[in-house]
This record gives sequence, structure tokens and C-alpha cells, in this order.
Amino acid sequence: MSNYFSGDGNLGAAPILKSVSVGGTKKSVAEFRVAFDNYVTVNNEKTGETEYEEKGSFWLNVSLWGPRAERAVAVLVKGARVHVTGKLTLASWKDKESGEDREALQLQAEDVFLSTVRLDSVKFKEKKEAQPA
Repeated sequence: MSNYFSGDGNLGAAPILKSVSVGGTKKSVAEFRVAFDNYVTVNNEKTGETEYEEKGSFWLNVSLWGPRAERAVAVLVKGARVHVTGKLTLASWKDKESGEDREALQLQAEDVFLSTVRLDSVKFKEKKEAQPA
């Protein structure tokens, strides 16, 4: 059974960039929350066709690592429409106030794609020239 996730949603806030030590090496991680659309299939009684109907949304904490994290922080803003792919993981921690054990699904993103639906313009980085061998 796969834990691969792919979904469309809106950023609840701009991503926050953190630097963490993993095995003695510093790595960048962007953390943000996304409200993902929750569509369900509904049978239209008049036409007999199957349709999709939005039934609210659900939130996931998302982490994106490495150079992609740094780019995400530079370009993503609150409310941005994104498509996110990655692996679902179960995070566990102790609540600081109550001391109770807590768990929640979170998404370790492989990639984040910015939707063009809310863009006014796009500026591309210059392409790096290939180095001669």
C-alpha cells in the first residue's frame, strides 16, 4: 500500500525556512500548511452522470527540503494556489501543555507546483551555461 499523496490547495501562510542538522550536515527545510480541496463523487439523479462536488477542505502540515525549500520560500505567499506531491508520514509528539501524546499526518513534499490561476507575471532565472568537459 502506497503512502504517495498528490493534491491541490491553498497556502495558509507563507512558508518558513529553517536550517536543521541532519547527520552533522546543515539542511534547509521549508514548513507550511496547505488547505487541500476535498472533492467527493456524487451521482446526478437527473442525468445519471457521476460528478464531483466540493465538501470543504482539510489541512496538512507540509515540509519541503533542500534547494527546493529555499526557492519555495522566495516565491510562495499566503493564499498561493499550489499542487503538492509527496509522502504522508505520521508525526508524534508530546503536548507541551497537557503532556499527552499527539499524532498527526503530515506531508513530506517531493515537489510543489505553483498554479498559474492567481499569477500576474512570471520571471525565470537565467539558464546556466553548460561547462565544457
